Amino acid sequence: MKRKTFVDIIAYLFIVLFIYASVNKLMDYENFSAELGKSPLLTAFAPWVAWGIPAIELIVVVLLTVPKWILAGFYAAFSLMTMFTAYIIAILKFSDFIPCSCGGVLQSMNWDQHLVFNIFFIVLGFIGILLYEADDHKTVKVQPVAA
Repeated sequence: MKRKTFVDIIAYLFIVLFIYASVNKLMDYENFSAELGKSPLLTAFAPWVAWGIPAIELIVVVLLTVPKWILAGFYAAFSLMTMFTAYIIAILKFSDFIPCSCGGVLQSMNWDQHLVFNIFFIVLGFIGILLYEADDHKTVKVQPVAA
């Protein structure tokens, strides 16, 4: 398979993930916001985070669907998944109470499974960045002018 095919598959996986996650959060906004309010790290920022996370996820989806912005989308997806993973690790290591603000399929995962899931997507994001940057489609080839 071509690199572009792998880049497209990775982008589609992130698009599906972030559309699913953002829509789920927005459809169950009250619960999502309430759970964030219980987080020892996010209590003061819960109202902003409850709107901000789904909005950022949808912005990443837009970036990943516009060809000239796809690299920015990969960097954003990679960064977002890294931050989500760091948050989970911080909560698991430093908090007695572990709020669960995930919905849908992700809510049925235990924390170890959730970490593996996130790390899988971090690796996918990294691979997407590497493959996209290595692809020749970005290179503008200058044609010599005939004399």
